[in-house]
Amino acid sequence: MGATFPLISPFSAGPLPVPSSTPRQWIAVSERFEQFDQNLRLTTRQLADGQTKIAGVAGCLNSHYYGIVSYTANALYVGSWGKGTMSRPPRDVDVLFVLPPEEHERFERYQGNRQSALLQEVKGVLEYTYPNTDLRGDGQVVCVDFTTYNVEVIPAFRLTDGRFWICDTNEGGKYKVADPVGEAQGLESADAACNGNLRALVRMLKAWQAECNVPLDSFLLEAVAADFLAKSAWGRNPYFWYDWLSRDFFAFLLGKVDGFVFLPGTWQLRYLGNSWKSRAELALTRAIKACDFERENYVFLAGEEWQKIFGTQIPLNP
Repeated sequence: MGATFPLISPFSAGPLPVPSSTPRQWIAVSERFEQFDQNLRLTTRQLADGQTKIAGVAGCLNSHYYGIVSYTANALYVGSWGKGTMSRPPRDVDVLFVLPPEEHERFERYQGNRQSALLQEVKGVLEYTYPNTDLRGDGQVVCVDFTTYNVEVIPAFRLTDGRFWICDTNEGGKYKVADPVGEAQGLESADAACNGNLRALVRMLKAWQAECNVPLDSFLLEAVAADFLAKSAWGRNPYFWYDWLSRDFFAFLLGKVDGFVFLPGTWQLRYLGNSWKSRAELALTRAIKACDFERENYVFLAGEEWQKIFGTQIPLNP
């Protein structure tokens, strides 16, 4: 575990209070946050639906590029599905599809933006199978807009070190190195180190992101959450501590304004900016109030404050 830190609220003169476990207080916290976590997990049907969509896309591309019948070969879940941080309501499903090396050689003979040409070809292959589905090639992906899920297909070439080249159609086109396996392994290690709290916290932060229109990418929230839990004095603790974890995360995040964070696994340094600062400040103010209500067992009042942060998936009165 990393070093602990006394979190200072930017709205108070001193440290935030450290919780105790007095039986007469905080009677709703464990049940509230356990229900919240369960409400954010995809249902069995939603998981199966996403897997079916990916299988269909992979089967189409395997048939065209490899001449085989397979719904799993050469396809790799990436993004939230690759890291196990997908949440309800369902968002996009990201899949990386590994093309044969000879396809790279073929596109190298193209004039102009080779990466754009590659995305357009993959889009055309998928259009043959899904003629009534909206498709578009955009930046690094081909988007397949199904009714229940949008599948984002990332055409890629495998490198000798286990990483991948993926397309970037900007600035005339180029390839970028991606390491989705390293990212997933990094998040898995960080989650294990904090007793499984990282994935749960990430799902909750995505709810905040959606509810409050927070302009901070999910993968950056994941990285900040991993950093926070590694340094928190109670980062390995159960749901009873999640009100304090939520509150303290927002204080920690505010300490990152215009700062940088390392992405787990790849250790790339990313800039966080400040466009989300006012939303984090408001979330911290509400979380402090909610924590005070939780301590005094004002269960419904606490629930109202939490819902202002996370939306209705966190229960008012568990």
